[in-house]
Amino acid sequence: MTIISHDVHQVEVTLDTDTVDTIAVLEAQVAHTPSRASLSWAEVEPGLWSANYGGYFGGTVDKRDGHYFVSDTFGQYVGDFRSLEDAQSRLAERLHIVLPSVIRPVD
Repeated sequence: MTIISHDVHQVEVTLDTDTVDTIAVLEAQVAHTPSRASLSWAEVEPGLWSANYGGYFGGTVDKRDGHYFVSDTFGQYVGDFRSLEDAQSRLAERLHIVLPSVIRPVD
């Protein structure tokens, strides 16, 4: 005897960016601290750097008026910094949290 059920209930949930960020932070805190994915930079034009984080677009650093403005992989504003090194470092820290599925040992 075979019983076939067609009672499938699907629920679609839409989350805002803040909720997704919070979930990513919580997941990262629960898991052990893995090595970061490799991060590389390319200056795509003068004053604009693009991040490659573990093979994925990680965000940008844009130099304007002596400041370095950072946006992450989702285009969300991260902050502005006085040095390129500080800007790139802050984006690397953020990517480690918001892209936990990309985290893997550095080659």
